[in-house]
Formats: sequence, C-alpha cells, structure tokens
Amino acid sequence: MLACLVASLFAPPVRAVDEPRPLFVEGYAGQLSVQPGEEAAFHVSTSAAKFSVEIARVGEKREVVWTGKDLPGREHPVPENASSHGCGWPVSFKVPVAANWRSGYYVASLRVEDRGGLYTQRGPRTASSDAYFVVRSAQPGGGAKILLQLAANTYNAYNNWGGFSLYAYNGRGKNQGSRVSFHRPGGSQFGNWEQPFVAWAERNGYTLDFAVNSDLEFRPELLANYKLVLSVGHDEYWSAPMRDNLEAFIGRGGNVAFFSGNSVCWQVRSEDGGRSLVCFKQHYFTDPVFATGDHRTLSTAWSHHLVKRPENTLTGVGFLWGGYRKSHGQFMTEPAEFTVHRPEHWVFASTDLKRGDVFGAKDTIVGYECDGCELTWKDGLPFSTHKDGTPEGFTVLSSCPAKWHPDDAEWYERWEKGRVGNAVMGIYTRGGTVFTAGTTDWAHGLRGGDKAVERITKNILDKLGK
Repeated sequence: MLACLVASLFAPPVRAVDEPRPLFVEGYAGQLSVQPGEEAAFHVSTSAAKFSVEIARVGEKREVVWTGKDLPGREHPVPENASSHGCGWPVSFKVPVAANWRSGYYVASLRVEDRGGLYTQRGPRTASSDAYFVVRSAQPGGGAKILLQLAANTYNAYNNWGGFSLYAYNGRGKNQGSRVSFHRPGGSQFGNWEQPFVAWAERNGYTLDFAVNSDLEFRPELLANYKLVLSVGHDEYWSAPMRDNLEAFIGRGGNVAFFSGNSVCWQVRSEDGGRSLVCFKQHYFTDPVFATGDHRTLSTAWSHHLVKRPENTLTGVGFLWGGYRKSHGQFMTEPAEFTVHRPEHWVFASTDLKRGDVFGAKDTIVGYECDGCELTWKDGLPFSTHKDGTPEGFTVLSSCPAKWHPDDAEWYERWEKGRVGNAVMGIYTRGGTVFTAGTTDWAHGLRGGDKAVERITKNILDKLGK
C-alpha cells in the first residue's frame, strides 16, 4: 500500500488528450497599394477552422467597407527566412476594391474564436490581428491635389516578424537583418504619426489622396496629378528611384512638405518587384555593391561620403546635423519646442508669433528624431552654411537643439564626436517649394490642438497644395 502511494506521488501527471492548441490568426496583404477596380488579396494563417474579416478605412473616423464571416482557415508553415524573403502563404481570400472606397489607409481586421477544449480549458477564446493596405485614388488628382505617401518602408524596416528587422535591438539573438520582406504579418506605424495628421486634415476639410513609398518608385506617373506631396512622421527609408522621381517632380514645379524627421536617412534597394527591401546600413562594406566601386546605390546613409548624395539636397536638412530630442537619453528634461527666428515669413502668417517665441512644448513636437543642417549665426539669426548639401536659398525658420547618441553615430568614420545639432524647420524653392518640419513628432501638435502648429500646417497646405 505504501509503495503504491509513493509511486503515485512521483508518477507523471495524466494529461487530457483534448487540450486545445494555441489559438491564433495572422496575415498580410498581397499588395500594399491598390485602387478601385482591382482586387485586394490577403494571405492568412490560422489555427482555427474558420475566421472572420472586417475591412475599414481609418482616418478621422473608422469606416467599415466590407465584412466576411466563416472564411475557411488553414495553418501554414513559417519559413526560416520569412523575415527576409516572405512567408509564401497562398491567397486565402480576395475582395474587390469597390468604386466607393475612398483613397486612404485601410485595415483588414482578422478575428477567430472558439470555446476551448472538449474536457479542459473550456473558456471561450478569441484572437485577432490586422493587415494594412492603401487604396489609391481611381482618378489621381481628380478630387485632391495633395498626395500623402505613407512611410511603409519604415514600417517594414522595424518589423521583426519572423525573427529579424533592419535593427539589432529587436532581432533574434540581437542580430540585425539586411533584407526585409513586405510579405509577412505586422509592421504598421500609421497610428503613431500619419493617423493624427490625417484625422486633423479631414476634420478641417482637406481631402488627401494616399499612396505608399514604393508608389513613388513604381508608379511615378502619379506625381504629375498633384500640386503637393506629403511625408509625415518617420519617413526614414528611401530608394534611389523614389528620390529621382520626387526630385524631378520638384524640378517641374511640384511642391513637397516633410512634416517628418529622420527623413530620407537610409538608402534602400527594392528587390522582388518591390516585395522586399535591402539595406546594410552601418555594415555597408558587406553590401555587394561596395565591392563594385560604384557606390551610388550603396545601401547605407544617404549622407555617407561614399554615396555623395546627402538627403539635404532634397529635404534641406539631414540627420547627421540633427539627432534626438526627448529620446535616447538626449535632452530628456528640456522642453521639446521650436524657437522662432523669422516670424515675418508667410509660413508664420496669422500665428502672432514673434522672433524668439517658442511653440510646441505642450505636445513635445520636437522629437523623437530630428533633422537639421550646419548653421552659422549672424546678428542672432541662424543661416545654413550649405556645406552639407542644403540648397542655396534655404531659409531657417525655427530651430531646437538635438543630439545623436554615441552608439548611433560613431560607426561613421567622419562623425564629429560630441557634436550638438538642431532640429531645423525651413523652406526653399528650386522649381517647386520644399518645406521641412525637421521632426518626426510634428503631427503630435495637431493631435494636441496646438494653435501655432495647426496654423503653420494650414498655411503650408493652402499655399502649396492648391
């Protein structure tokens, strides 16, 4: 009897054979950019037998345009190289993009539910995830003269689904990838910056057409239909064709507003027809292009001396002369605000701001990443030196100190250690007019109702977008 009791105490537990498997559903859009008349295809993997879908446009409001229930579910394997080469899952369902789907940012919300196991773990369970895509206008420029191109390349660069991103901090084993695929779940940063800008714009009567970064590369004919192209938030990763096409647009008289920071920082190369991005960043010497000696498309910082095409020549500013504010340990206790230098400029019309006034602190609009240019000061006013590629005629409107973290800067052999830069808000005209806010977080001022930020944004949209 005692032996039986001892044996039962140390026997392995009896496990129910009907315990439920983990419940999940994940997916991605086959094309990030579609237009009415086309089909939006989605690739879904789920442990459930059925799943439901709700597709909605996300702007000032959330507008549901399509729902699907009891769609057949199937689980698909995840390849080892999913983060770099995609999942390769088959199409699970397609949805016709109807004529009444307005141009905008859309989310396909995937959802599954069950009642748990047969005999244990019987509580109801749910799981959900989102797959985003953009609907372009059926008639580009027909109802809007302002095009907002979303920073989808940046979304992808930070996405570590499958193990790796273009960053080490969130990569498997803290390893950094050099190639990232759009054909995998996850990745949107729309809610951080573009969504508050879009909500404010629509609330104030502005109509925007939408696109993604890669549309500038693969559909450059779109640009001819617009007066103003917008970059909002964190628009960090650009290919050479994107730059070429946008600079040609400016040369023809088109206008651009960078309500963004850390913009056009890294050069990427599109592969697989735009389904993947390559960027070797600080490890540029391992890029196959490096060995060729032709470094024009080297996938590293645009401002690197080997590339010889600093982002300043497009945006007027660059990250080498900017840095962090309220992030990465830099200027963490100081207000994130701009100081006004030239209040007589039309950008400041109707703001009542005066020289030396500050604005934006309440909503920390300066940060977290900022762009600037090399400055020289005369009679208390800053001027661009133009030594860093900033165009002649660039006017410095406002500024705020910013600084790189050493871990992010000292890989570059021409970095000046300890340098303090600035977030620089400015403008220049060369064919068309280019405005830059020099900060990722400008849209936070719109979300917070900052009167100066709102008025400046209106002045830009009204003058350059009509």
